[in-house]
Amino acid sequence: MAEPEPAGGSDPSATARRLLDLVNGSWMTQAIHVAARLGIPDLLATGARSGEELARATGTHPPSLHRLLRALASIGICDEPDPGTWALTPMGALLRADTPDSLRAWTLHWGGSQWSVWGNLLDSVRTGESARASATGADGFDRLEADPEAAAVFNRAMAELTRLDSAAIVRACSLSGTQRIVDVGGGRGELLAAILLAHPAARGVLFDRPHVLESGRRHLESAGVADRCEFLPGDFFDSIPASGDAYVLKSVIHDWNDERGEAILRTCRRAMGAHARLLLVERIVPPRLEVSAAHRAIARGDLNMLVSWGSRERTEAEYRNLLGAAGLEVRTIVAAGPTFGVIDAVPCG
Repeated sequence: MAEPEPAGGSDPSATARRLLDLVNGSWMTQAIHVAARLGIPDLLATGARSGEELARATGTHPPSLHRLLRALASIGICDEPDPGTWALTPMGALLRADTPDSLRAWTLHWGGSQWSVWGNLLDSVRTGESARASATGADGFDRLEADPEAAAVFNRAMAELTRLDSAAIVRACSLSGTQRIVDVGGGRGELLAAILLAHPAARGVLFDRPHVLESGRRHLESAGVADRCEFLPGDFFDSIPASGDAYVLKSVIHDWNDERGEAILRTCRRAMGAHARLLLVERIVPPRLEVSAAHRAIARGDLNMLVSWGSRERTEAEYRNLLGAAGLEVRTIVAAGPTFGVIDAVPCG
């Protein structure tokens, strides 16, 4: 359902102001990104501090930091309980590094490495190619193996986003009675941890590139489920662990074009037994996008796939075709939150 028209009805000036809000909104991304980079939310975690204290702690120009803090207060990241003194709001607390519900890594990723990539959206729209690949010459995720710092931020960022939807995804996956669950390309294991906590009798396999697995092991240990997990390195274009009852791929296929996506699914199909299930967790593009927060999230994700990887989000029909080409048949598609769906597929025949 479309969102109601902003206040002002059909007033042209109100419409113009709404457009300017959209066009100018990038300043908020950078203000929040800089706050996270400077560690301001962590410095305010124990209570309010003066601007001068914060400037000394961050090595910044006091008048300019004051202007940043004032801007952050205007969007609810911090507030000014007394003149020149700054305190953290509940939303600002989500930028702390030491909280289980932190979104700091996503903020660093989106306002950092993704910032320049989005600046080349025009080139991607003209060519259909990844702006990142055009700018750096690096395709896929190989660049992360060569840059441990970028890899750590990226993997934490993906885990932060998964955490927001994990409860809805676990409910939609319907894994009761499943014994061995293989999380393909599972990163730090955020979703696998949630699945294993919900299903105490199940065992899991976290399968990803070697550079990811150590952080995955630490995360699953902190969740108390590492003793029920195997940590297997590999490349899903080559082979995937066999003998799984369920194979879960969250936000994997959308990273790749149709040819590469089908190749991943074919690798899964070769590993699957006759009674195994494949669960794709992806954003599913509706036939028509409307003015709503959920549809904006899908549109943002789709364009992000274009500029980042030269790939895309897909419709239900496109996923059915891709799975069918890999020898898999869709049984059900269940909504998992406002934007994600779980596609449950089994081997054809």
